[in-house]
Amino acid sequence: MLIVIKPLGISPLYTVSSRRKILPMVLYMRFIRFSMVFFFLGSCHLFAQKNDAQAKKILDEVSAQFKSMKTVQANFTLKIENAAGKSLGSKTGMVYMKGTKYRVSVTGQDIFSDGSNTWTFDKASNEVTINKLDPSANTITPQKLFTNFYDKDFLYKYNGEVKEDGKNVQEVELTPTDKSKPFFKVLVHISNKTIVSTKIFETAGNRITYKVSKFGAGSGVTDATFVFDAKKYPGVEIVDLR
Repeated sequence: MLIVIKPLGISPLYTVSSRRKILPMVLYMRFIRFSMVFFFLGSCHLFAQKNDAQAKKILDEVSAQFKSMKTVQANFTLKIENAAGKSLGSKTGMVYMKGTKYRVSVTGQDIFSDGSNTWTFDKASNEVTINKLDPSANTITPQKLFTNFYDKDFLYKYNGEVKEDGKNVQEVELTPTDKSKPFFKVLVHISNKTIVSTKIFETAGNRITYKVSKFGAGSGVTDATFVFDAKKYPGVEIVDLR
């Protein structure tokens, strides 16, 4: 096991690899990146007059249900398309959440967080990058996707019921108030007070869709689930940026 200490002033949004240039920590994990814009400080009072009361009611119910669960486990699929609708790839993954702790796994990569530190493990290079969580920063966490992110920097409206996979779902449209964001619209589909899919429209033209195939209380999820255990990864290279 090789440990590399690199006390660099690098944002926790990035990880360093000795074999490649700086990579986004959210590589193939835009599920987390999606939530990054949901919690910048904004003026709820300023936006309240423009927002849709029905949309807020639906989103509030999603947030309340999530907060009532001690542990959460969800399976999801990520699909990326260009503006013409051509598929650019897809991946499946799983997320576990407990309080401020989370773990996200997709093909080739895992992210662990115990609420204080994050470990980003790249399976191909057998390398893990450790960052310290800064509570005062705009930290990206899956939990904020399911809570009241919408009351910050978004305008939202209810588009009514639409069909998804042959079932009726409620559609809420989110628009960022900051036009410099890398996307201009998000469509959230909700059923039984749970987000079942999200489609992000990027300004660059790509369309990113996340579908949740399973969402519920996590059984057998312990605190050890959210901590990277180097003993389980023989020969792992550790890049410590704390």
